[in-house]
Amino acid sequence: MIDYHLHLWPHSESSVWFDLDQIAKYCDEAATHGVTELALTEHAHRFVDVMSTVGPFWERFGHEPTSPIMAEYFDFHARNSLEEYVNLAQAAKDQGLPVKIGLEVDYYRGQMDEVSALLAQYPFDVLIGSVHWLGTWQFDDIDNEVQMHEWSVRDVDRCWADYAEALEELAASNSVDVLAHPDLIKVAGFFSSNPAEHWDRMAGAAASADVSIECSSAGWVKPVGEQYPAEGFLDRLVAGGLTFTTASDAHRLERVGERAGDLADLLEARGVSELATYTNRQRHLVPLRAL
Repeated sequence: MIDYHLHLWPHSESSVWFDLDQIAKYCDEAATHGVTELALTEHAHRFVDVMSTVGPFWERFGHEPTSPIMAEYFDFHARNSLEEYVNLAQAAKDQGLPVKIGLEVDYYRGQMDEVSALLAQYPFDVLIGSVHWLGTWQFDDIDNEVQMHEWSVRDVDRCWADYAEALEELAASNSVDVLAHPDLIKVAGFFSSNPAEHWDRMAGAAASADVSIECSSAGWVKPVGEQYPAEGFLDRLVAGGLTFTTASDAHRLERVGERAGDLADLLEARGVSELATYTNRQRHLVPLRAL
């Protein structure tokens, strides 16, 4: 098994990263769940290099009630050096730890070419792509009252359609290798009246771009209470011939590799016997249960 979605960032205003011993603990915890390969995939928006490239993009959307929150969010998070992060991940690889140098590439409407040009300067093994905001609305910030209030005043079907459109652009940009938690729009438990319509759009976009799909356990601990992708969506992705990675989307040690066996069961039940692994952004297929 593999876990291609692990966050590694300092919980302070400093740019001091976790050390090699802590990455080794991640690897040890993963091994207890049968996971033998990890990708370190911190969010791109936490790096000053990325944010200086895209700039204060939220200002382009005019006034929204969520605009001030987004400005504060990026002011807090975009403090760290991409070079330092990559160097640490490379040092972990050089020490023989079973990790890949990765990044979670956040979606910036109309700016993915700029982001790709920046990231091409670094020796990434895998880039996973995600959509976490629509305009200035961070729809998955379930702990923020203002963000959550938006769910009660927006048309849910429109939200799903906007999310599908964003995921389509992200996939078509060829800036990422894997689509992370591809139906994240459901995270707070609000469902479109016709989710299949949006699943079809997103599955088609992934197939056209030939990206892999992340099958993640993270949704089991969110209000939605199910894995990403939903089973109906997963069926479409398998039927479309997509390849898969598995992930816990872990933000802390005890979540690394969480429910990896359950993800394997879901995939095996649909005839999936291999997972996608990446080196230098080149995909290879390996057995689902072992590396």
